Order: sequence, then structure tokens, then C-alpha cells
Amino acid sequence: MPTPSSFAIAGAGLAGSLLAWRLLETANRPIRVTLFEKGDLSQPRSAAYTAAAMISPLSEVVVSERAIYDMGMHSLQLWPKWLSTLNQHSAKPVLYNNQGSLVVAHPSDESELEQFAQDLRYHLGDSNTAQWLNRNELTTYEPDLNPHFNRGLLLPDEAFLDNRQLLHNLHQRIIALGGSIQDNTSITFTPEPQREGRPLAGYDCTIDARGTGAKQSQAVRGVRGEVLWVQTPEVTLKHAVRLMHPRYKLYIVPKPNNSFIVGATEIESQDSSPVSVQSMMELCSALYTLNPAFAEARIIELDANLRPSYMDNMPAITWHKSGNSVSINGLYRHGYLLAPHLIENLLGQLS
Repeated sequence: MPTPSSFAIAGAGLAGSLLAWRLLETANRPIRVTLFEKGDLSQPRSAAYTAAAMISPLSEVVVSERAIYDMGMHSLQLWPKWLSTLNQHSAKPVLYNNQGSLVVAHPSDESELEQFAQDLRYHLGDSNTAQWLNRNELTTYEPDLNPHFNRGLLLPDEAFLDNRQLLHNLHQRIIALGGSIQDNTSITFTPEPQREGRPLAGYDCTIDARGTGAKQSQAVRGVRGEVLWVQTPEVTLKHAVRLMHPRYKLYIVPKPNNSFIVGATEIESQDSSPVSVQSMMELCSALYTLNPAFAEARIIELDANLRPSYMDNMPAITWHKSGNSVSINGLYRHGYLLAPHLIENLLGQLS
């Protein structure tokens, strides 16, 4: 295929938005980029919008392929560079916190924490950067953590960002660079790209970045994630915190405006119905465990969404038979961890 000059991208979630922006931001020739979104961008419903936006290669290596860690470490190098470029042109910069994350457990569940540490040593060997912290060191890193935690693990090679501000800034920058965004517009691939039931013409290359929206044409499934947003000025956290537990693994990530997002890492279900009472109680229990002051926090949002996954839980870039159409999908729960690596990979194939 000759080097394309016009691109239609289906799906304005993380992969589609990042790709559209990078195409326009790095172009050394005139190009045309149109980003299509089935839904209404004034009411975002993508998994990228719901996510906690953790960039956590160490946390994932114990339960994923080593390739996830390697790709994630590459993304950790790309995120600061890309955000620096994006923030230069944004009225409100994207919050990016690369101070690492903490892993803790109830005193009665410390065996889970020890097992996690052993798994890190097994998978990473000499490249393992995790550090044990005693109770006093934990208090130094996070003064507002409940003092009943005897020890914890600091994972320095981890980060998180403000995903909602990121998506907003990406869309603004795409338009400023001459790109076009058309929401409430359905693009399908059955098998050729179609817009609202008619052939999508006029583009050299069409890219399917629809996530779970591509289930009809790809072997992709949804994996449920549930999140609770709370707001309180009574608690301050500087790190993402993971709580180890025999039955569930929960995380809490600080967000702007004294808010926090708490969620479960994954639920193997394609059910997108509202959050159950049991899940709500577990999420709230995790908050209370980390700091009893969360009992007075105000619940500002409760949501569930489906993350796009292939059967092997690995991402893929797949060229279609036509040669001018490609899909990027399967980010699973690793969206913010893997997206920059995959986007850079695909940009290399498109150049």
C-alpha cells in the first residue's frame, strides 16, 4: 500500500484518539484525519473514560505475559514526552503522576502481599524495582493511610494520569491541527468499512479502533470493570494504592478536585448492567480500610464498563485483506499501560 495521506479512524476512545492526534502532530506532509465515534462525545461511554488510567507494569507482570511488562515499560517512557507536547497546547494540562504506586494488605492478609512480592521477584529477577516499606516508611509516603498496615510495597516504576482531561485535550488538539471529529456516526466493518450502511469512501486508510464495538467483526469480548468515584477534602493520597485480598483485588487512584476512583481490577463478565449492591459494599469497604475518614466522603459517580479483550488477553494490530484497512484492539485492562507502545508501532507501519 502506498503511504496513505487520508485516514478514517472508527472509535474515539483512547487508541483512536491517541492515534488521530499522533498522526496529525507528527505529520511531515499534508494529511487528512477524520475520527468517527458511534456515541455522543458530550456523554462519553468509552472504557477509556471510565478507567482509572493506571500505568502499572509491575502490578500486571505477576498475572500477565512478560510482553505486557515490556510494552508497558516502553509506554512509561513515551507518556511524559507525549503529554509534554500535548500540554504545550492545552489550557488545562493533563495531570500525570509518576511517583509510583503502593501495595498494602490487612494484617490478616499479609500472606497475599508476601506472595505478590515473591511473584515479582520470580518474574523480574534483577529488574525488580519493588521496595518493602515498614509502617513508619508507609506513613512517610502516605500520611493519610490507615496506620494499621504493618508494611507495604512501593512500586516506583508506575504512574497514573487524569484520563478524562486527556481525552478532552486530545480531541481539542485534533481539531486545532485540522482533523475532524464526527460523533453520533456509526462505522462498521462487514467486511468492508461502511458509514451508516454505505461504503466509506475517500480515505486511503481506514482504522478500526472501536474496542468492544468491534465484536460483530472481531473475536473480541468485553471484560467488566466497576468503579466508584468519591470526593472528600479529608483525605489526601499521592500514590495509587492497591489493596490485596484473598477474594478480590481493589485499587484507589487520586484524581483532581479532592476526588478518588476505586475499582476492582477485573470481572470476567460481559454484563454491562449497573453495579451490584455487593460490589458497592466491597468498594466502599476498601475505602474505609485505607482511611476511616472516607466514611464521610460523598459518592459522586458509580459506573461499570466493558474493556475489549481477545481470548489471550493480548493486544493486536491486524491488517485486513484489503490492505488499506487495519484494526487495533484487545487492550483489555491495560489500555493506558499499552496504548502508546501500540500507537507508535502502528505509526511505524503506516509511514
